Amino acid sequence: MWKYPWKYSEGIAICIGLFITGALLQSFIGEINLDLFRYPINLVFGIIYIIVLVLLVLWGKKNKYIRWFSHYEAAFTSLATLLILVVIMGITKQKSASNVIINDLSKFNWSLGFDRMTSSWIFELEFIYFLSILGMVTIRRSLSFKKRDITFVLNHLGLFIALFAGIFGSSDLQKIRMQTKLLIPEWRGVNDSGNLIALPIAIELKNFTIDEYPPKLFIISNNLGKILPIGKPQSVLIEKIPTYGKLLDWNIQVGQYLPNAASVFMNDSTKFVSFKSMGSTSAVYVLAKKGSELREGWVSCGNYMFPHHILELDPLVSIVMPEREPKQFASTVNIYVKDGKTVKTTIEVNKPYSISGWKIYQLSYDEKMGRWSNTSVFELVRDPWLPYVYLGIILMLLGALGLFFRAKKTYDDDNLE
Repeated sequence: MWKYPWKYSEGIAICIGLFITGALLQSFIGEINLDLFRYPINLVFGIIYIIVLVLLVLWGKKNKYIRWFSHYEAAFTSLATLLILVVIMGITKQKSASNVIINDLSKFNWSLGFDRMTSSWIFELEFIYFLSILGMVTIRRSLSFKKRDITFVLNHLGLFIALFAGIFGSSDLQKIRMQTKLLIPEWRGVNDSGNLIALPIAIELKNFTIDEYPPKLFIISNNLGKILPIGKPQSVLIEKIPTYGKLLDWNIQVGQYLPNAASVFMNDSTKFVSFKSMGSTSAVYVLAKKGSELREGWVSCGNYMFPHHILELDPLVSIVMPEREPKQFASTVNIYVKDGKTVKTTIEVNKPYSISGWKIYQLSYDEKMGRWSNTSVFELVRDPWLPYVYLGIILMLLGALGLFFRAKKTYDDDNLE
């Protein structure tokens, strides 16, 4: 071992050495504070890093050991190690990265940082090692470029740019949670660390709407409060009137449905009437029959203004209507930008709006108020390095197309022979 030419065993040893080094750094120093590498620090480090790779490639022409890092054995072992870490990250619940960079050196922390993988020393050292090998291979082939190398360079250069932008630009990624109130412009938000951040754009909520799924009826156990049958719940979906269905041994008929209703207390009973105003809830009139037994009455999911109402069938079970599930919700907003630009638009779930380098996502609302919510919560995301990640992906796609056409040409030439 360690006799040139190096093989897979040396590559594995280097990866193990980086792992042990990362584990010691993680244990004594703590995780990496990525916030310290925001622009322009990350850009300066990135430029220096690329210059170092170019110098190493030029030096490698005269040094066989440096040249080995451009060989297949180094690339394979580094990639395999990185993939193992990615698998571990995929099966380990990831937590928000801490802002603490220095631990008390008198205390030894046995954590390897797998629950915060992207800020752990182990991952970063293994990632930079693989990225360096990829960069050196790309630079070496580019310096001796020939026409047949175009697909190789496109694939490797595209992957390098995508990974380089992803790791060096991760510190500049901003995710801000903004809560807005009706008709009140808001320009502040909270980041992942809980800090209040002033933003260059403001959002004013003009209107909030929810499209809900039709109501459902279930039977629950009065003692357990669980939907029956346990594990395989039965339901009746109310899409039209009248609606018929069956819950356990009870035949269900819904003869009246009020999507906007209010409860009215009359002597010892509760009645629901149409109420097309703020705070209305959903209610249905149900007839339940089992043999000679007949039960009837109103069932409602209730809300912040009116209590829910159930229909008791017997001492053991009752019919209930859970809160209606939102199908889609959206916010009509005015967006104000520092340069004086004002935009009126509607932001829906999975349909973000892009402006001034920010993407605005509809995140949530006041669930207690439901469809009458006068609060809307947005997530604002800014990733200035994302276009370079896309550039890398485009180069890889072009390289893949080049490989396809080269294979097709080789196949056609073989058939002509």
